[in-house]
Amino acid sequence: MLLYAQWPAAISRLTVDHIEETAGAIRIHLGAVPVELPAPVAELALQQVAVRRSHAVLARTDSPWLFPGGQPGRPISARAMGERLRKLGIRLAEARSTALFQLATELPAAVLARTLGIDITVAVKWQRAAAGDWASYAADVSERTPPRPG
Repeated sequence: MLLYAQWPAAISRLTVDHIEETAGAIRIHLGAVPVELPAPVAELALQQVAVRRSHAVLARTDSPWLFPGGQPGRPISARAMGERLRKLGIRLAEARSTALFQLATELPAAVLARTLGIDITVAVKWQRAAAGDWASYAADVSERTPPRPG
């Protein structure tokens, strides 16, 4: 969530198939294009795949869910995932906004949308908020009339 601006509902629906290891790189599929995880997060992701368990079951589970829920065969609920994050001191909306803002400064809107699985219009809005809409700004400046001398 802190890196890739995902809501608890999206995180809770991740399966082990969303994590892939190829040629030493660990990637997560959030949208159409997988994202490479940085080293510390990649290690945590692999650990979660290997040792995932639900809060109701103490042993490892064969569930396909990356974060199994209390009911067999079901993922953790978005509410429970959000509660776990809040207990860690993560403010959900603020953390997501911060992550989206940072990513929007680094990536074109089309890449942001495909990578995070968000709508292109949302990605464009975030990019404009993060980097400014320079095309609109330039157009506004060019349409201004020069001030009249005194």
